Amino acid sequence: MNLFIDTNILLSFYHLTNDDLEELRKLSALINSNKINLLLPKQVVNEFKRNRENKIQDSLKRLKDVKIKPQYPQICKDYPEYAELRKIQNKFSKKHSDIINKLGNDIKYHKLKADVIIEELFRNSRIIDYNETIIEKAKLRVSLGNPPGKNGSLGDAINWETVLEKVDIFEDLYFIADDKDYYSLLDENCIKSYLNTEWEEEKKSTIHFYRRLSSFFKMHFPEIKLASEVEKGLLLKELRESNSFIQTHSIVEKLSLYSDFTVSQADDLIRAALLNNQINWIITDSDVKKLLESCISGKEDQLDENNLKRVQNLMNEKNEFENVKMDYEKLFK
Repeated sequence: MNLFIDTNILLSFYHLTNDDLEELRKLSALINSNKINLLLPKQVVNEFKRNRENKIQDSLKRLKDVKIKPQYPQICKDYPEYAELRKIQNKFSKKHSDIINKLGNDIKYHKLKADVIIEELFRNSRIIDYNETIIEKAKLRVSLGNPPGKNGSLGDAINWETVLEKVDIFEDLYFIADDKDYYSLLDENCIKSYLNTEWEEEKKSTIHFYRRLSSFFKMHFPEIKLASEVEKGLLLKELRESNSFIQTHSIVEKLSLYSDFTVSQADDLIRAALLNNQINWIITDSDVKKLLESCISGKEDQLDENNLKRVQNLMNEKNEFENVKMDYEKLFK
């Protein structure tokens, strides 16, 4: 089985749970036993190395932003509980500092569990170097405006040309990428029609497209279960079907525990916000707005452009309404 995993899928490993990462060792074992032939273009490896720190930085920043700095009024300082609270606060600060230092060290020396798993995948796969022919084909593809590729970038085109060259005729390819350069505008769970036709004509075989690693596993290796991805999917489904503000806030609270969302999950969240008035009527409530903004941040150029603009306009309109309302209330107090 020929398998290609795009860089953005590999980078999402940094937001999986330890249990999920342990499950991914099964993928490495399948590669090592030759049941899966992971096509690993050098371009993917380089993209991964370039973007690793940016992906980790968000999680590290969230950890550093966790603070407990309560203000104690003088009236409570004669009570023994006050001394106990200060001890707990100092202990928290010490442990918080310790975990930041340990995490920083593991990040520096590539000792995070995700680093170990990805290194196993890289080690068990043959890295495919690009050559002048591949680069020239990628340049021509981009200059003609043929997918994949955006804003003159050659990266996706190089990856596509690499797999086109390396997969033998009559052999299928299983392709995992959560990137609008690859998926169809008509059906986001299908590869672009142009790429599908090109593959079928050149390889006389089928390309199987997935936007999520968990979807690929569910179809072909159900024994590999990424629990956190399943839970996020279920929560997003519940949010789409929410029938009250209370339920919306409850689901948003649970979703906020996750530090990262794929592009397809962010698209799902945006669509839910646009279609369900139990979400869009409270879109500027701090928890709902924060979740949407965190999901959108850094993915703007990969999300559905029309829906992204609509939800951003909706948030801005609601903000303006709230500001006018506050000014009105102040005026007539």
